[in-house]
Amino acid sequence: MISTVVWGTGNVGRLAIRAVEAHPALKLAAVIVHHPEKIGRDAGRLGELDHDTGVLATDDIEAVLAARPQAVVYAASGDTRPDEALADITRAIRSGAVVVSPALYPLYDHRNAPPEFRDPVAAAVAEGGGSLFASGVDPGWGNDVLPLLLSGLGSTIDAIRCQEIFDYSTYDQPDSVRHLVGMGRPMDFEPMMLMPSVPTMVWGGQIRMMARALGVELDEIRETVDRRALDTTVTTRTMGEFEAGTQGAIRFEVQGIVEGEPRLVIEHVTRIHASCAPDWPSPPDGGDGAHRVIIEGRPHIEVTVEATDEGENRSAGGNATAVGRLVGAIDWLVEAEPGLYDALDVPLRPAIGKLGRKQP
Repeated sequence: MISTVVWGTGNVGRLAIRAVEAHPALKLAAVIVHHPEKIGRDAGRLGELDHDTGVLATDDIEAVLAARPQAVVYAASGDTRPDEALADITRAIRSGAVVVSPALYPLYDHRNAPPEFRDPVAAAVAEGGGSLFASGVDPGWGNDVLPLLLSGLGSTIDAIRCQEIFDYSTYDQPDSVRHLVGMGRPMDFEPMMLMPSVPTMVWGGQIRMMARALGVELDEIRETVDRRALDTTVTTRTMGEFEAGTQGAIRFEVQGIVEGEPRLVIEHVTRIHASCAPDWPSPPDGGDGAHRVIIEGRPHIEVTVEATDEGENRSAGGNATAVGRLVGAIDWLVEAEPGLYDALDVPLRPAIGKLGRKQP
């Protein structure tokens, strides 16, 4: 059994506890928390399991890593604290652990990551012998392994479009939704997520990985952005009120240009309420969110993935698929050489040993 630590118990971390408990090759060794009220609580409670695990949450990072766990699921946020997240991740790698994480988007495509991200990780690998695999949903499997798999079903490919279409009122991170994305902010406010070059920083790695896998050269990566204001004030179930005239929807594309044409496109359509921008794409079933891949060519292929968890919540379902991808890679990474890995390196494998296994 591979001793595995879950670091962080928020939206991703509680799902990671459940995924580690369900994996037949992993053993939950410790849970690291930051909030004082969580210290000493059983991991089963933090992960919303139906049983206690006997593993009590701790904030003693040094003691946890001194025990030399074989793997760490780093589930703490990196969006608003990238320096701290990078320091935590390199600390775990120096201890010799395989680290999997959805934090730090620049490391999804580590070959092209800025030196300030890549160099500390490479140094930690050389020093401690650990590894890193960073990935997610979108960016993540929704615009790397899934579209590439589907491309293999085509005879000719004109373009690949990956879409995330979501109602962000279901996304349980109010600060990110209101400030990073700008929902409910005045239309003259420029959200960080939409600042020039930021979409490419987040999703450009996925464009580059698709191009690398398909054997094509990119001319450049372009961005397009559109925003819509709310026509009326709306009240959401989880995030309260959003006033008329403030930002209610955004639509942007990160485009991989090949021979002058946008051949690889990652598109986001994000709303805070279904009434905003009704002419923009919506999930095919009219639900709260979906990930789609559209292969333009012969044949024309469209695949929609709708994942739910935690009371039919699609944001939680998306997070759970990211966790499944990462936790499911741990045993492969433990057997591999130390290093930095991306989604093209790490295979997406069948759920060996999980079919019929009791849900934790």
